Amino acid sequence: MVTKPRFKFVAGALCLDFVNTVGGRIGSDPKRHSRYRVLGDKLTVFEDLAQWGESAGVLNRVEAQKMMRRSESQPIDVQNAFHRAITLREAFYRVCKCRLQSVAPAPSDMAVLNGELGNAQSHKRLTFRDAGFVWSWDESDSFDRILWSVMDSAAEFLASTAVASLRECPGAECGWLFLDKSRNGSRQWCEMRICGNRAKLRRFRERACL
Repeated sequence: MVTKPRFKFVAGALCLDFVNTVGGRIGSDPKRHSRYRVLGDKLTVFEDLAQWGESAGVLNRVEAQKMMRRSESQPIDVQNAFHRAITLREAFYRVCKCRLQSVAPAPSDMAVLNGELGNAQSHKRLTFRDAGFVWSWDESDSFDRILWSVMDSAAEFLASTAVASLRECPGAECGWLFLDKSRNGSRQWCEMRICGNRAKLRRFRERACL
């Protein structure tokens, strides 16, 4: 039997795939933080976050397992890292929503992003490997290691021309974010076979009832 992947990576950017670690969001209004609701959160404990990091390629298997072993003896540090991860995810989502609606993001959300960006940058190192220079992270087993890569991706994305390709899936109870990389800018759904087909089926049923 084929096991259904727990996490999906369809957004086109690591930071957006991180935002999409929910079943969906409804009632989203970036100006009023309490006016949207997360449906089917896929990150409920730190173990979920570590598993996502491994699935996303942010951590390798050894790093993820080492992190989980250490988490048992440092529950306070683990909880702090997990809380920051969810706070970052939702702040970045609201910032993206503001970008889509051409409104200024809340200073509090920008403060979250800049705080995590500063922390990530403090762990970034230029190293020499295989006759070349590459960016790497120190303290690779740190509980907030995943956030560094997510924030690195988010900062690069928001400050690039790719942000103009940001889209939000209009599927019922979805709201996933993605980059429209289609040649004619026609991508509408996070996944055509999921949200797109559901919309087609709903329209078919509505016509049948007329």
